[in-house]
Amino acid sequence: MATPLAFRVVESEARVYRRTWRSSVVSSFLNPILYLAAMGVGLGSLVDENLPSGVEGLSYLAFLAPGLLVATAMQTGAAEGGWKVMAGIKWLKTYDAKLATPIGVPSLVAGHMMWSGARVLMVSVIFAMVIAAFRVAPLVQSLLAVGPALLVGLAMVAATTAITARLEDPTGLQLYFRFAVIPMFLFSGTFFPITQLPVWLQPVALATPLFHGVELSRAIVVGTDPAVTWWVSVLYLVAWIAIGAFLAVGPFRKRLTP
Repeated sequence: MATPLAFRVVESEARVYRRTWRSSVVSSFLNPILYLAAMGVGLGSLVDENLPSGVEGLSYLAFLAPGLLVATAMQTGAAEGGWKVMAGIKWLKTYDAKLATPIGVPSLVAGHMMWSGARVLMVSVIFAMVIAAFRVAPLVQSLLAVGPALLVGLAMVAATTAITARLEDPTGLQLYFRFAVIPMFLFSGTFFPITQLPVWLQPVALATPLFHGVELSRAIVVGTDPAVTWWVSVLYLVAWIAIGAFLAVGPFRKRLTP
């Protein structure tokens, strides 16, 4: 069965991570503090001064914080599905070692998704705690926003893994981050409403998983009305996860099995 063997993949990743978790945890705390202090408080004071009515009726810190939570989960998911997968297939060949055991390709992909989800969850929970520390929202509300962040992170893990598994060299991965991940980070509603984008670009932003996660997270943390019905956004993100994971199995099997 795939599930027990997938947990073996998770176990192997956890054994490696226990040697490096300290630096990871420090950066996971430091990054949201710096982001919110510099952009939410620093830049936000200028935005609030020039927009007395706020951004969609919110202070810039309150508008920004839930969006950055989900955007950080998105970047974490993309990294887990990008460079790590490239290393496992091409550079370090750790996936070949795993497949030399009874673990099969479906279990390998499932275990990779599960561990990557755990990493996204860790980063998101820490960010939620920082949001509460900045008094944007109570801790319980901030932690509830981890749900959409996890869905977005998993969607990016799945999609990026499916893309990376088809690449022969890192050049394509660099282009993917430069022309897909970074623009998504900047223009999917994290820093400003997508209504400020050119009309032709708004449907593109609407189609990104990050936009749906940001809208859900912002609704939970500060009580805004999401632009898309919440259950539609949830189903959309689940579809990204399922389709991405399904599309990753084929190229994994093609490249890693004789």
